[in-house]
Amino acid sequence: MSGTPAPRPSAVVRTPTDRRRRLSAIWVIPLVTLVIGAWLAWKTLTERGPLITVTFDSAAGLQVAQSHVRHKEVDMGTVEAIALTPDLKRVQVTVRMRREAEPLLTEGTQFWVVRPRFFAGSISGLSTLFSGSYIDMLPSRGGTGKRDFTGLEDPPVLKSDEPGRTFLLKAKRIGSLNLGSPIMFRDLEAGEVLGWDVGEMAREVTVHAFIRAPFDKYVRDDSRFWNASGLSVRLGGNGLQVQMESLRAVVLGGIAFETPDVPGNAPESAPNHAFTLFTDKEAADASAFKHSLPFLALVTGSVAGLAPKAPVTLRGLKIGEVESLGLMYDKVADTVVVPVHFTLEPERIALLDLPADDMLGLKLDELVRRGLRVKLESSSILTGSKQLALDLFPNAPRAELTRQDGIYVLPMLGGGSEDAFAAAASLLNKLNDMPFEAIGQNLNQALSGASTLLNDRRLAESVAELRATLAGAQTLVANLNKGVAPLSQRAPAIAAGLESAVKRTDALLGSIDSGYGGNSRFSRDVAHLMTQLSDAARSLRVLADLLSRHPEALIRGRTDTGSP
Repeated sequence: MSGTPAPRPSAVVRTPTDRRRRLSAIWVIPLVTLVIGAWLAWKTLTERGPLITVTFDSAAGLQVAQSHVRHKEVDMGTVEAIALTPDLKRVQVTVRMRREAEPLLTEGTQFWVVRPRFFAGSISGLSTLFSGSYIDMLPSRGGTGKRDFTGLEDPPVLKSDEPGRTFLLKAKRIGSLNLGSPIMFRDLEAGEVLGWDVGEMAREVTVHAFIRAPFDKYVRDDSRFWNASGLSVRLGGNGLQVQMESLRAVVLGGIAFETPDVPGNAPESAPNHAFTLFTDKEAADASAFKHSLPFLALVTGSVAGLAPKAPVTLRGLKIGEVESLGLMYDKVADTVVVPVHFTLEPERIALLDLPADDMLGLKLDELVRRGLRVKLESSSILTGSKQLALDLFPNAPRAELTRQDGIYVLPMLGGGSEDAFAAAASLLNKLNDMPFEAIGQNLNQALSGASTLLNDRRLAESVAELRATLAGAQTLVANLNKGVAPLSQRAPAIAAGLESAVKRTDALLGSIDSGYGGNSRFSRDVAHLMTQLSDAARSLRVLADLLSRHPEALIRGRTDTGSP
């Protein structure tokens, strides 16, 4: 079979220069690795954030390359170094932040270490028992950039992004208030205490109170704030009253506020508006009365139990309070008196329109002439506290209105504690005068005589004889029961026989009445017979009389010429 012959192979000769011109594929791997490394390095450098330092009192729980900085559980950086400050008083923590955290590093940003702790009435940081401590941050809005920070030892009470408003409360003392103390509105937790500042010359304390939305819109310029820390216990006419805002307020202290429900009241308060922080709700309610008048009462007796803040009442209702007490020597009376300064709030009396200036003195002078007096009386028998009572006493002794240092002096009714306590003291004196010793001796003698009588042998013999008599009586009763038992069994038959006899007797009497009664024939015949017998008897009397006068008539017979 014939065909085309196959081509002959040809050899190609390559020189060393040609071999160097060809690149081996094995070099691709290091080139790719180099490119990736360069890209990673560039990416790391471009995403690398700033380096900051945060100082703390202690670095407890923090570890290099393990502890992180977080905000809302988002990783913002890693701790790179922990060292002491040059003065050896604090710890300096160096943190490498991420690039996206750089806008948050401003002068208002706060850092603190999250660890298990009890703060502001709650337990936080329990998750760090397993994950370890970390640094939390709270960025602020606006401000200049910053790289050196001072960390907080306690977490902030308030988060910067929580809606609401902060108000300033002025007080003489903060009492038991703490960071995070609750602020209550109608028994609802409406905010927290952020902190406080000491005022000029330490005359007052300014409490920063944050009211969260929507409660902040109920804070108006006429709102009233008061310290509601702990328990409020009051003993009054309604008994024992115990008031507590909340258990958290008992532990951390607390503040309460309210706004009067008055139509057309004041507008909403602006942030950082200043209010007065009153000591209690009663003081806050009293602040609604803007006008008060100072007065003075001179007490010549004891004022034990009367103290500042004691109420001044009118007909049992409070119209003022005691301001201060003291001792003063009265040269005119040559004695020591107790000047009691108190204030009255006329606005507590509805429709009362008191004049001002000199006209007020004339009005008060008229009231004093009508019997306006101040009386010291007890407000609580249990505690022994006193109060001032103001009222009209028409039968009070004559007195005049005076002034002392520009203050009106109202006359007192009585010199001091002339009330129930004085009566109680008089009663105690009378009890002390009673001869309790003689009464005890007489009672002892009576008990001795009773003991002698009870222990007398004759009484025991009499009791034994009485016991024997009772035993005999019991035997007699038993015998009677035995004898009466047969009789009691025959009693029904006897009763039936008696009932039958009574019926027969009743029938007999009825028969007699019908046969021989007043309307019967027998009765009429008997009546006629009795008439005839009466006539016969009268005839016999006439015959007997005739014979007694004329016995010869039996022989001669009756003569018609003679007298009868």
